[in-house]
Amino acid sequence: MCTVLKEAYREFERRVGETAARRGEKSETIIAAVERTTAPFTIAELQRECPGVSVDMLRHVLNALKAERRVECLGRGRSARWRRLRKNQVTGGSIR
Repeated sequence: MCTVLKEAYREFERRVGETAARRGEKSETIIAAVERTTAPFTIAELQRECPGVSVDMLRHVLNALKAERRVECLGRGRSARWRRLRKNQVTGGSIR
């Protein structure tokens, strides 16, 4: 009986190791979801597109994309919407 449990546990450990997300996979998932959008979106909508990704991670990636001038935030608070920017798109008086 003990050997069966040990073998089952080894199999369990092996399978868990296979399902671990590789580094940067969640960020790539978020970026891909943002790039698919055509209309402004909320963080809640983005969260539905990226199951298993925390709100903090979504905000972190959105802020990084904002720093790269790939997205912009339209508003503040829970109802804030985000918009994907295209190259040479003019917003707020500057070329992005």
